[in-house]
Amino acid sequence: MRPPLKPKEVTARLRERGFKVTPQRLAVYSALGHTTVHPSAENIYQELLSDYPTMSLATVYKSLKIFCEVGIAQELNVGEDSFRYDARVHPHPHIHCIKCGRVDDVKTLPTEAFSQQVTGETGYQLTGQQYYFYGICPACQEI
Repeated sequence: MRPPLKPKEVTARLRERGFKVTPQRLAVYSALGHTTVHPSAENIYQELLSDYPTMSLATVYKSLKIFCEVGIAQELNVGEDSFRYDARVHPHPHIHCIKCGRVDDVKTLPTEAFSQQVTGETGYQLTGQQYYFYGICPACQEI
């Protein structure tokens, strides 16, 4: 899996699309890029609040929206009240624990072959895909 972008790469991508680069925006991307838990905007906001006490939740939401727009983050809808986010934007499946809410990457499924099969079967030109699996994670199975 490709790692998230470095700060210089984030800065370049934002500037080439005409977006301002702010310390708060870079902090939001850093928080997203350095976790595998697929946080919500609220989770990121809570994580950054002590370092950026004047930052609003709206700033986090706007930053995440911009990141998705420029292709450096993806929005996940696993059926909860709020979206989750992932800085790993290449197509890969996710699995969601229906008990605790944990979301993990599924790293080894051949999604490219599946996408080609879908295109061949339907004639559609795919513009994107997201795969979600649901179950009970190992930790919750032990409870």
